[in-house]
Amino acid sequence: MTVVGFHHSHEQVHPAALLAAARRAEEAGFDAAMCSDHWAPWGTAQGHSGYAWSWLGAAMATTGLPFGVVNAPGQRYHPAVIAQAAATLGAMFPGRFWVALGSGQNLNEHITGDGWPAKDVRDARLRECVDVIRALLDGEEVTHDGLVRVHEAKLWTLPDVRPLLIGPAVTPETARRHADWADGLVTVNQPPEVLEKVVREYRDAGGRGTVALQVHVCWAPDPETAMGVAREQWRGNAFGPPLAWDIQTPEEFDARAASMDDAKIRASVLVEHDPARLRDRLAALVGIGFDAVYLHQVATDPRPGHDKHDDADPAATPRSATLDAFLDMAAEHLVPQLKGLA
Repeated sequence: MTVVGFHHSHEQVHPAALLAAARRAEEAGFDAAMCSDHWAPWGTAQGHSGYAWSWLGAAMATTGLPFGVVNAPGQRYHPAVIAQAAATLGAMFPGRFWVALGSGQNLNEHITGDGWPAKDVRDARLRECVDVIRALLDGEEVTHDGLVRVHEAKLWTLPDVRPLLIGPAVTPETARRHADWADGLVTVNQPPEVLEKVVREYRDAGGRGTVALQVHVCWAPDPETAMGVAREQWRGNAFGPPLAWDIQTPEEFDARAASMDDAKIRASVLVEHDPARLRDRLAALVGIGFDAVYLHQVATDPRPGHDKHDDADPAATPRSATLDAFLDMAAEHLVPQLKGLA
């Protein structure tokens, strides 16, 4: 059975509306949930960026879903603080929390005023952070002096079930590198041949645990609305690495995305108006070798009076493409069918 989860995008939705979406997702039959952890949205039209860790406590207290978060320790976050945050959620909600630890994006990390390190330095820093976090969650006292510094730290409240430390990977090289420390892997939708390499490199290198896929979807009942929302909300995300990791502001994403064509957007988002065809496309991706799939409807909050797409307001999602509309459709056409996949 495939775990079918719902991804909560803090960059796109007000935290109160996102909390309501978590409850709706559980009612719709989703098995699990995950969320992003951003300081800023990818583009100004997305319009939000609530604090993930505050929201996670509320979401886990008001649903029974297991949750995960994608986090970047080492610059904006000290690894000991992430260990404490993960331990506290794990203590309150045993076995229901995981954290994916990545090397981050300049969009979120530049606020510290520190320089943005080269990728090899970020990777080395991440590995130090992973070792610190794991040791703290195992109850050890940690002192460490390297790319990150920790002095005589220990956690006084430990969970009975240690939260899983998941490796987020976009490239096959990163997936292989994570295999020796990660309790599982999560990646995002890309061309099938790339996803096959990501899964194969992780497993061939001895990678253990669940391999999960987050899929960006833009569904609406008509093709024009679906493409219009994808264009507004996700064209800045169509760059991919390494450029996406190095851009510093939402405004710069907007400027660079102004000339992005629809073909490139469709390469990073499943734009669909036919539920059956969307189901089949998702099933094909899961069939590559994923144990879990997390669906991300690329849409922001609706604005009153916008029952149709309005190009004059780039922050307005038509009501037919909102999270509620997507969750209603998914409950009938996606979730039961995807759960049945081996």
